[in-house]
Amino acid sequence: MDVGLTNLLTFNNGDTIDNPRWLRHSENQLAKVQRRKDRKLKGSRNRHKQNRKVAQVHRKIRNQRKDFHHKLSRKLVDTYDLIVYEQLRITNMVKNHHLAKSISDASWGQLMRFTEYKAEEAGTLVEYVSAYHTTQLCSRCGKLVPKTLATRIHSCPYCGLVLVKDQNSAITVLQRSTHYDTSLSSSSSPSGQELPVEPV
Repeated sequence: MDVGLTNLLTFNNGDTIDNPRWLRHSENQLAKVQRRKDRKLKGSRNRHKQNRKVAQVHRKIRNQRKDFHHKLSRKLVDTYDLIVYEQLRITNMVKNHHLAKSISDASWGQLMRFTEYKAEEAGTLVEYVSAYHTTQLCSRCGKLVPKTLATRIHSCPYCGLVLVKDQNSAITVLQRSTHYDTSLSSSSSPSGQELPVEPV
């Protein structure tokens, strides 16, 4: 599967899981309590009380995200025998100031950790593969098809494959798995044509 910001997860068959964006949806409430805090005298009892209210909003957001990831990871390990994630350097990714808040809100790392430890109990395999060029390579022919972050559709000029970019990435991620079953190739391709067996 491919993790993202528009959709939290995109599967190799094209299914998606929406990104709940807990922080984004609570920003107005958070800004309101923070403004009230800023109007209180520093060091006063009222400011201390308002600090606690700000912390409560943050805690609610954190608990909502954690609950969602617990339920989603449970559903994943109960549904699939093999779950393949990209090995992402999230710490480096949040250095991008334009995306840092959204990446932190999605909390991919937490979802992966929850999936991994639940999988150990359920007997599900969780594998991490290289994220190098997963968004740029064509999952059918393996050729490099450059894209920007704004590009949403993968359109290969070499083999003619047209897919949502995230689904193309998810198929490439699956193909890099050491447990990849070649019998999945026809079902992984929306066109019904076989996809490359070997990682590229």
